[in-house]
Amino acid sequence: MYEELGELKDWEFVGRRGGGVHNLIPAEVIGSVPAARRAAEQASQELGLNFMDDEAVLKMLRLRHLDELHMFRSGAVLGVPLALIGSGFGVYWGAYVQYWESGRNQLIYLVVAGTLLGTLLYFYVRSALAHWRDPSRQNVRARAREYRNVARIARAGGADVPPRYPYYGPYPFAANYHPAAKELELPENKGPA
Repeated sequence: MYEELGELKDWEFVGRRGGGVHNLIPAEVIGSVPAARRAAEQASQELGLNFMDDEAVLKMLRLRHLDELHMFRSGAVLGVPLALIGSGFGVYWGAYVQYWESGRNQLIYLVVAGTLLGTLLYFYVRSALAHWRDPSRQNVRARAREYRNVARIARAGGADVPPRYPYYGPYPFAANYHPAAKELELPENKGPA
């Protein structure tokens, strides 16, 4: 899934959820459309990233991929056990406990199952909220969303920008810009060459 950014060549980034490696469209191509250039300049002022700087945009797209990987991993670490244990409790309840156990044992079973599932659910939600509320990660999402809009304007204006570039959808939430947030950095020796 191209987890290591070291596998990428110059000017490459990974699309949504490892959907493939793509080349960055140069800023001169996007900027060749006056409306896209104006949108990029306005977004640069609002979001603290020069959208006409290829290296800055490439870094942002790579950070967006790492953000998505982190989100997926943090969801899977607790989401998969939650689903498996919850299913196991449900099947065991349906196949055995409700028919063969006494009312007292059924109550004990429900309390234990509810406590365990509630605890797992609590940590799952807490992990998701911590990820989505992180202001630095929200900055990356806000910038990626705006870059997608700039690329769309350039494509509509006749620039040679492929459909769906940069190959992921918009972030409908958790993509607010926080000017005081710490800037994220790429892992060591994984930045653009």
